[in-house]
Amino acid sequence: MQAWKLAPALAAGNTIVLKPAEQTPLTALYVGELIKEAGFPPGVVNIVPGFGPTAGGALASHKGVDKIAFTGSTEVGQIVMEAAAKSNLKRVTLELGGKSPNIIFKDADLDNAIQSSHVGLFFNQGQCCCAGTRIFVEEDIYDKFVEKSVASAKNRKLGNPFDSKTDQGPQIDDTQMNKILDLIKSGKDQGAKMLCGGGRYGDKGYFVEPTVFADVQDNMRIANEEIFGPVMQILKFKTVDELLERANKTMYGLAASVFTKDIEKAMYFSSGLRAGTVWINCYDVFSAQAPFGGFKMSGIGRELGEYGLQAYSEIKTVTMKIPQKNS
Repeated sequence: MQAWKLAPALAAGNTIVLKPAEQTPLTALYVGELIKEAGFPPGVVNIVPGFGPTAGGALASHKGVDKIAFTGSTEVGQIVMEAAAKSNLKRVTLELGGKSPNIIFKDADLDNAIQSSHVGLFFNQGQCCCAGTRIFVEEDIYDKFVEKSVASAKNRKLGNPFDSKTDQGPQIDDTQMNKILDLIKSGKDQGAKMLCGGGRYGDKGYFVEPTVFADVQDNMRIANEEIFGPVMQILKFKTVDELLERANKTMYGLAASVFTKDIEKAMYFSSGLRAGTVWINCYDVFSAQAPFGGFKMSGIGRELGEYGLQAYSEIKTVTMKIPQKNS
């Protein structure tokens, strides 16, 4: 997230004030050490750790700031945008929450779809805005997909994230852990079938067991709210006709994916899905050239690619009258 903002802003000739999330300041401060070591002039990059309502709020409302880029929750993104509007109408780009649909057709390479869906959901302990959290699986392969996905989840090794053998570390803090556990409880209460996980792992740290729900319905909380944790929800679909409407039935629109060997089907759904990024037969594939950002309440603007560079510049028109020579 730092690199996606620092690089284009610097390339466009801007000076920067970077405020990392209060839960994760250390990487930003280490980048600051590297910036000093590289010989950046003083004042070009300024790093200000602090809390959102104070340090973040001051940046969002400061009239000396011309542009603000924020990655985080939709709720905080709305606060940032309101502060920007009330101060100096500073330009805003927002990369916010998601509830991304991941569609698995019966003609897909099943092993690839299962592995890609596993990574697309559990990467970074599920703390990923574009996580493929609503997995729509065609009826004919539903049971097999569920069975193998549960087996993969059960094989995840939880522990110290600095250990190379660890698959899953802790959640960022106790607030997030408790939010995840509350949503897991709601899934059970609303009738989804929990096939593994569902609780806190151990009594030290903020670990949540890898959890898989089957028989999830569109109206359940776990199918609508961003969980931001290691909780997989698998929904069943029968016909293609119902699918596009169900996949788009969310306030979010950050990412989506389609797994099929039918190129026409893949292109039809990639066109119809209201999401800023659509992956076909893969998930979480990024490149510096490919713009990334959301539709609807998943954000405003794009990062990466040429569009990401444009966000840190203003277009100016200069028209000059050329004096005519006397005849």
